[in-house]
Amino acid sequence: MRKILILLVIVIFSTLSSYAAKVPDDVVEYIKTNIHGADVRFDGVVIFPDNTVYLPLFPSLFSDVNVLKIKESIPEHRELWQKPDVVIFNNDFVLLKVLPAENGKKTVLHMQNPPLQVRTGLLPQEMLVPSGLILPENLKGIIGNLNVDVKKEDIIKQNVKESFEEFLTERNKIGLQSLITQLNGKKVYISTNYSKNIQVLDPAKSSPEYSLAQRSIPINLELVNDGKFMLVTSYERPYIDVVSIADSRYIKQISLGTNPDEIVVDEENKLAYITAPSSSLIVVLDLKDMSIKQKIRVNGYCEKLLYAGDKIFYVDKKKGTVWAIEVDNKYALRNVGTIPNASALMFADNKLYVASRTKSRVAVIDYSTLGLEREFSVSNKPVSMLMHNGIIYLLCAQNNVIQCIDTNTGNIVKEIGLVPDGFSTRINKVLGTNLAVVADVKSNSYSIIDLDKGMLLKTYYVNIPVKDVKITNRVNLFD
Repeated sequence: MRKILILLVIVIFSTLSSYAAKVPDDVVEYIKTNIHGADVRFDGVVIFPDNTVYLPLFPSLFSDVNVLKIKESIPEHRELWQKPDVVIFNNDFVLLKVLPAENGKKTVLHMQNPPLQVRTGLLPQEMLVPSGLILPENLKGIIGNLNVDVKKEDIIKQNVKESFEEFLTERNKIGLQSLITQLNGKKVYISTNYSKNIQVLDPAKSSPEYSLAQRSIPINLELVNDGKFMLVTSYERPYIDVVSIADSRYIKQISLGTNPDEIVVDEENKLAYITAPSSSLIVVLDLKDMSIKQKIRVNGYCEKLLYAGDKIFYVDKKKGTVWAIEVDNKYALRNVGTIPNASALMFADNKLYVASRTKSRVAVIDYSTLGLEREFSVSNKPVSMLMHNGIIYLLCAQNNVIQCIDTNTGNIVKEIGLVPDGFSTRINKVLGTNLAVVADVKSNSYSIIDLDKGMLLKTYYVNIPVKDVKITNRVNLFD
């Protein structure tokens, strides 16, 4: 009798082990219907034709459903063809996308608070573990008897330890600053020339709450996908880092094989354009799945990148030549002309506005004829432009003013004074608002501009050097 019981137990466990690797038929059908050529391997691993790999997580108990569908995804509202990092079906079956990690390793998305279906799921116990797979420590419960390495999650949030006092010795102590209503529920991200870390502040606060550890001093920060993620380029690093704003961690590191620099974003089509000046390239990044879509070969050392709908403009730093890339014409290049020390570009009504930093003038070029339509003087050292409702906001650093240019008349219609004796370098739109933020490197401050009213709302002083400022909404992990 005992032998029979032992044999029965062996059979039961053998059956469970086999079942653990069998992906439900409706899930297999869903995958193959939505991804033509997808392979659901014998051990449950899902492989797309482009070699995107998903690990299956089996729930302890499947939920009964009439029609299988995706209940939740990370990033949210993604279909399977968009290759989200996490897919949770309404029967509680989960797919985890395998992502590249450092040193040729592989991992899955690092989540501070993984969904219940992820925390309680289990990998198939006869799965062939991808070579070099390392799982976040808080997901070790999904491993079971498999031999998989775990590590602490790549959280980049840390306490602020750096002291910037040596750069601020001439500054008076900053007192209490009032919060304007337009910044309620916002977070401020500041990069400096003195630290590789990105400083994170509550609006109106003068000192960082914490910082985001980086591997090198950032060149450019850009918020994407409604401010939920940040793209970061850094000096001497051939990568674009993708930072999750909600949980302060890297979710992806995209290798370019060359050093990236400036970033501009096409929010409507979910694309980012990144310059690689030393390689004469502009890289097109698909923001839906954070993958490289295309590399555009350009002429010269590209900088001052401007995205303008069906056109992209840049300046060849070494020759001073302004170039246009016609997006709808297979990225054809067009030589616009040579402008000495071109420092900022803006495009409106088929006219290209080019500011010259040394001449303190703006040239207006008719894009149809490439002829010079007019040229006019502006305040000293124009360095950055932004357009809103037909008005170009031209930031001029030496006198620290913003001059408002009406594109209908071509006239300067207003001037907005900033910090006296300051030196502002960048004006950026605050995502999803009618506001702009201006970074001042000399006074260690940032100013908020109401673009609808063309007026300064408030200047905030901070206890850290300021290179660039980005502002976004506070983001919850599963917004």
